[in-house]
Amino acid sequence: MTARLQKAASLLASPPAHFKAACDDALERARDAVAELGRLPAGDDRGRLERYDEATTLLANAQARAGLAREVHPDAAFRQAAEACEQRLEALSLELSQDRGLYDALASVDVKALEPVTAHWLSKTLLEFRRAGVDRDEATRARVRALNEALVKLGQAFGRNIRDDVRTVRVPPAELEGLPKDWRDAHPPGADGLVSITTNPPDALPVMTYARSASLKEALWRASRTRAFPANVEVLRELLARRHELATLLGYATWADHALETKMAKSARHAADFIEQGRVTTEARARADMATLLARKQRDVPGASRVEPWEQDFYEDRVRAEQLGLDSQALRPYFEYGRVKRGVMDVTARLFGVRYVRRIDEPAWHPDVETYDLFEGETLVGRLHLDMHPRENKYKHAAQFGLTVGREGREVPEAVLVCNFPGPGGLLQHGEVETFFHEFGHLLHELFAGRQPWGGVSGIRTEWDFVEVPSMLLQEWPLDPEVLSAFARHHETGEVIPPTLVKALKASKGFGLGLSMRRQFFLSAVSLEYHARAPGFDTGQVLAELQARFEPFRLEHVEGTHFELGFGHLDGYSAAYYTYQWSTVIAKDLLTRFAERGLLDPGVAAEYRRKVLEPGGSREAAALVRDFLGRPYRFDAFQAWLEGR
Repeated sequence: MTARLQKAASLLASPPAHFKAACDDALERARDAVAELGRLPAGDDRGRLERYDEATTLLANAQARAGLAREVHPDAAFRQAAEACEQRLEALSLELSQDRGLYDALASVDVKALEPVTAHWLSKTLLEFRRAGVDRDEATRARVRALNEALVKLGQAFGRNIRDDVRTVRVPPAELEGLPKDWRDAHPPGADGLVSITTNPPDALPVMTYARSASLKEALWRASRTRAFPANVEVLRELLARRHELATLLGYATWADHALETKMAKSARHAADFIEQGRVTTEARARADMATLLARKQRDVPGASRVEPWEQDFYEDRVRAEQLGLDSQALRPYFEYGRVKRGVMDVTARLFGVRYVRRIDEPAWHPDVETYDLFEGETLVGRLHLDMHPRENKYKHAAQFGLTVGREGREVPEAVLVCNFPGPGGLLQHGEVETFFHEFGHLLHELFAGRQPWGGVSGIRTEWDFVEVPSMLLQEWPLDPEVLSAFARHHETGEVIPPTLVKALKASKGFGLGLSMRRQFFLSAVSLEYHARAPGFDTGQVLAELQARFEPFRLEHVEGTHFELGFGHLDGYSAAYYTYQWSTVIAKDLLTRFAERGLLDPGVAAEYRRKVLEPGGSREAAALVRDFLGRPYRFDAFQAWLEGR
């Protein structure tokens, strides 16, 4: 049987009314599949599983389309239709998750007769029914439904308030000393003689790294950390309160305990222990990094006693240039957006034995979007869409979104990369190149894992604290000299990036590592702590208290700012932001296999794809890692990396 391509992106290019009709159709077909399941004769276990998978996959695909449209669609009416669709889909999903007859029908399936993948999927499915309160009384189930519906709306509002609140700082051109010429050329003064600088990453990152004006950097930093204020004050309070109520209603002590039950960590206590281990491990390295930054600042400001948070990027760049031989502005000309894009695709094609074919005949939600089909030989593996440049009312960070759940022989997986890089001709910082590879790692995971027999385990359906492993791993590639030589060429001369510059880049990456890792463990602590206590606390005060425990690092809280209100991961990741560091530990261990034979060795890559990426959620993540490494993962490689060994 040949899998079909749903061409989901074309639906996002249609009028809002067509999108609403498609949402209605998905809801109706899902209900029909569940009704058919209820009419099946006793003993038809396969039929029950197939009807349930059909219903949940229909809902998952519709939710994916709506979630993407809400974040990226340029038309406000379409975004509103997407939000409304999401709410209706969530309502039906909750209704089904509390349907005792449906649960009993699936629980009656003879697990012993099932193949391992199906048994694993069914086990996860039945657990999620119980986590939704299927075995509780009707009053409890009704309250669970109401709380979940409220959480969907609160999450949408939290993200919308961040997405729509772009702040602007306006300064005279004299304040732009130190910024690259291409950036200044792209930001001419307005009629009043002032230059407008937004908090969008392509605007803000070069300013924080290169601008010599401390007042400009402070103004932009403060603007960035007051986004969604005051709009998200009440939204975040309600989000935390309703999550806590839902968790305790279902018998958990806190939302963190509820959220982490299905993760690799299994419990809030285990996650807290991991974060504390990270805090202790990064202490000495972070303090050494900060001492170096302060010493450098004191050359400019004799007697300075601290490095302000808005100065850290600038002084890290100065240390790398003056002490480690890396001029980051000398790097940027080698990372023109178009070359980087081709480089990412060429490197991954070579690594995994695939090819990308551009499609110019498929409509999408915006003219900037590029569509590609991913082939292995003549077999269509999946379809991907690149929405890579900033615009109004678009998601402000970088993320991968699923669009169609792949199922072996039925549907081809489809996914989207959403970023905010400068457009063709624009120059990227190396950190942005790493981000490109990182997000592409998610994309390939989604597509390679999209050939499982059941939608419930297809694609990125692993434990949530494992999902960052493939992306954390792939972002190592743009530090490899052979990889960089394949695409890093000067945008004007075509010269390949010099080996001396690559060597300086690698050396410089070690500096600031303690501070950056400590910041990530701090954010992990914020995410967990907000959800591991009863609601009603002052989120800003808790942020400040945790920051004091993690000194010194890149500060996020200064009096008068509200970082937590713009911390978008508090919605999607809730208590589990530690995922990034947990995944980094595993990724560093997986990297030891590649290091043995080189990052472009197709044999190791093929084994990694087969054992780690392709299984999706069909097995426990720890088992996938053990298969690839030949042993359980360890903290050792992360520790060695952090210590520069």
